Amino acid sequence: MQTRHLTLVAMLALSACVSPPPPPAPKTVSGPPRAAAMAPAPALTGDWNDWPFTPGDWTYSRDSRGSVGQFGVPGRTAMLRLRCDMQTRRVTLSREASASAQHMVIRTSSSTQQLPTQLTGGTPAYVAAEIMTNDPILDAMAFSRGRISVEVEGQQPIILPSWAEIARIVEDCRG
Repeated sequence: MQTRHLTLVAMLALSACVSPPPPPAPKTVSGPPRAAAMAPAPALTGDWNDWPFTPGDWTYSRDSRGSVGQFGVPGRTAMLRLRCDMQTRRVTLSREASASAQHMVIRTSSSTQQLPTQLTGGTPAYVAAEIMTNDPILDAMAFSRGRISVEVEGQQPIILPSWAEIARIVEDCRG
């Protein structure tokens, strides 16, 4: 029994002689190089349903012309607007674009439609498409399963969440 105690004491004494491992070196955190920070977004490939959502949120408001839904990052200019003009009973879909485009493509879970566009001007520049209130693409957008893609040639697609603001604007315009 005494031999076991001596062995145990000897092992404890030896383990006390071993120094603990050195602490890990501090990690330096730095941002991406300037050139990488200004590089264009990578091209999206594969199924559009797998593309990441564009950062931002929907907002809804009303003014003297009708209602408007805007998608973008709070504190910045909206990258996409969906407006109901009560006088003409038309919905205008405008999206920020750096150049004029002949059309925009809207993709939903149930349909895809190409709409003719025109440059609206201003800074930043937008391209816009007018949509009649009975156009099925509005219902497809309002009831899309989770996401909508708005694509303009030469621009990164905007991948939107399908939130209630879309349906509210369509309903406002239909009366």
